[in-house]
Amino acid sequence: MFLKKRLKMDRTISYGLAINEAFEQMLKKDKKVFLIGVGVNSPWYMGMSTKDLDKKFGQDRVIDIPISENAITGIGVGAALAGMKPIVNHPRMDFMYYAFDPIINHATTASYMFNGKVNVPITIRGIINRGGEQAAQHSQAIQAMFNHVPGLKVVMPSTPYDAKGLLIASINDPDPVIYIEDRWLYDEKENVPEEIYEVPIGKGVIRTKGSHLTIVATSYTCMLATKIATELKIKGYDIEVIDPRTIKPLDKAIIFKSVKKTKKLLIIDAAWKTGGFAGEIVAIISEHKELFNQLTKPICRLTLPDCHAPASRVLEQEYYINKQKIEQKIIEIIGELK
Repeated sequence: MFLKKRLKMDRTISYGLAINEAFEQMLKKDKKVFLIGVGVNSPWYMGMSTKDLDKKFGQDRVIDIPISENAITGIGVGAALAGMKPIVNHPRMDFMYYAFDPIINHATTASYMFNGKVNVPITIRGIINRGGEQAAQHSQAIQAMFNHVPGLKVVMPSTPYDAKGLLIASINDPDPVIYIEDRWLYDEKENVPEEIYEVPIGKGVIRTKGSHLTIVATSYTCMLATKIATELKIKGYDIEVIDPRTIKPLDKAIIFKSVKKTKKLLIIDAAWKTGGFAGEIVAIISEHKELFNQLTKPICRLTLPDCHAPASRVLEQEYYINKQKIEQKIIEIIGELK
């Protein structure tokens, strides 16, 4: 694995194109890698992330397939058991419910059932759609459901650099990985190396350092929180933003160290509140009595409400997490600074 400081960080590309580059490099490097799913041959359907891959590698390795989430995922699991490294694409995460059986009953249990003698090196890519009046059946973020299942690793990159590095790490991992991305991140740009590199699964990162408040935020909310923390720095707010990058396995140490310093915690996760990832962080902190007793404010959660996404554009503005809501919550916790 390459270290970030040794890589050439001299060009800027988007989140979507960073994923595209990871796919191209891994398809070229390893003949066992193949891509299968709905819309993989459509450049616009997945934010340019699969653009021209079918032309470069052929339709036997970049396989567009009729809509059947269960069948597509089952093919991937079977191929992984046979020694291949499939990447299964689900362009709308809502319909991954159909794929629960092959993921949960087969991909996650095979190594356990065969006493570790079998690996299932499958990467299952779930894409979250938000906004655009797509409503309840096309806007769901169900990472908490996968986070609950033993045998799964769940990653949620929030930057182009991590999008490429975590995808390569997921493809190389011997176990099933749920790779979750958000369409609202596709146009975000950052310096991304051309080389093949990995971002380690299970290792979080500090996006901004601070001492007034710890924010643990996932996916696009981490991008928002980082921007807000930078803007509020001018007003005297000193905020530490933690990006877990991987929600399972979770880098607890980086969170504990930060909370011990700031003694205040806000968790932001753009998914439903009840039973979600944010609640898991609250439980983890609460179980560590010494750390919990050092908190000077109650732990706060900023999530989606426990209701489905609306179809109205006006209601969407109230439903989704935005910069204004994050800033209001920060000021509410820390208080107004003179």
